[in-house]
Amino acid sequence: MRPMTATILSETVLPHLPSASGVEIVGAAAYIVSDDSPLLYVLDAATLAPVSQVRLFDSAEFSTGRIPKASKPDLESLAAVARPGGSPGLLLCGSGVLPTRETGYFVGLPATDTTPEATAPHFVQRLDLRGLYAQLRAKLPPGTTLNIEAAAATPSELLFLQRPAGGGPALLFGLPLDATLAYLFEPRGPAPAPTRTLAFTLPKLAGHAAGFSGATYVAGQLLVTASVEATADAVADGATLGSFVGIIDLAAPRSATFARLAWAGGQPFTGKVEGVAVRRHLGPGQLELLLVTDDDQGGSTALVAEVRLAT
Repeated sequence: MRPMTATILSETVLPHLPSASGVEIVGAAAYIVSDDSPLLYVLDAATLAPVSQVRLFDSAEFSTGRIPKASKPDLESLAAVARPGGSPGLLLCGSGVLPTRETGYFVGLPATDTTPEATAPHFVQRLDLRGLYAQLRAKLPPGTTLNIEAAAATPSELLFLQRPAGGGPALLFGLPLDATLAYLFEPRGPAPAPTRTLAFTLPKLAGHAAGFSGATYVAGQLLVTASVEATADAVADGATLGSFVGIIDLAAPRSATFARLAWAGGQPFTGKVEGVAVRRHLGPGQLELLLVTDDDQGGSTALVAEVRLAT
């Protein structure tokens, strides 16, 4: 059996884009969210050239180039969804680690956004995640801190991925898509509870377990990234040791396959991948991915990588 591989083809520095934390490709545009910026960044998905920015909220603290850790909304997840009523857009969610990180945003995309240069305005709506995150916390083991680092939408579910801290489990929460989106846009009554909560054992490096960092749904499977930091704190950063790309079969979700992200010459990548999107289908079992990284110092890069699935 040939193992799964994840090979970096190129790396591009993303200047003036601090702390990339998620990426989604819609049409010809790549949307990148930052965990300490009030902006959503729009790039040309093919060339990675900057195209425009969408302001999510105002922040006087961003004058330094990064919102301080104590007050940042920590937007860590990004998923393509349709607003109730059918308009397409992106759901951006805070991590939920602190009360200041229980806010989300919906960014409506122009219906004709087939080129990255589309100039139609983007609609932005702030979302309160407190009720929804209370339902997720109720499913955590005692003493575990909620730390949502990735999200993805299937035709029927909204998936949130919990990054463990301090030895907690790596979890996947599955919520009913339509009911959850309806609640987020017009909260009435209690938030929907997860219909399933799945635990995963992720790879380790130097004794430190990887934690989920990105996700996207493709062809019935959940494509995920997981990175390794030498820290047991959900807020404090630690030394980065490397990253993995994985596949979770949602029809048999207890099974997950991971590959260490490496350069073409075989040298392991030691940076922290924060988000993943499918850029192209290269052939059976072959995908070209767009990954974004964060060096915890405000620097960000985009990696183009080829993944060959296990056969």
